[in-house]
Amino acid sequence: MTLIQKIALGYFVVLMGAASLNYIPGLTDDEGLAFGIFALDIFDDALHVASALWALAAALTSPRASKIFLVIFGTLYLGDGVIGIFTGYGYLDLGIFTNGSDGFSFSLFRVLANLPHIALGGVALGAGLKLGRGL
Repeated sequence: MTLIQKIALGYFVVLMGAASLNYIPGLTDDEGLAFGIFALDIFDDALHVASALWALAAALTSPRASKIFLVIFGTLYLGDGVIGIFTGYGYLDLGIFTNGSDGFSFSLFRVLANLPHIALGGVALGAGLKLGRGL
């Protein structure tokens, strides 16, 4: 298994972990916020599981499939996090379409709520572009 495939496999593990956050006692507060920062619903869980299965399939298929996963996933998740900073809602869970915009905010809460998608997306996109050259 190549490095790029191992990275895609790592995304499978991380995304399955994200999908399980609501179901691990003690990780959500009384308001249903994971780590007291963001709420995850069934649509978020489904998105994370679908993304995880895509990552697993890519990792087990080939380095090229892993590159494609990392670049597309990275672009989508990074964009979702950036849009979340600007509007308060992302587009991957359709939140921006069902809630409108809360306007731009660079508050600590807004940054922390969107940081997982920005970090996961940025690392995936960078790895896919850098390690995927020539694939």
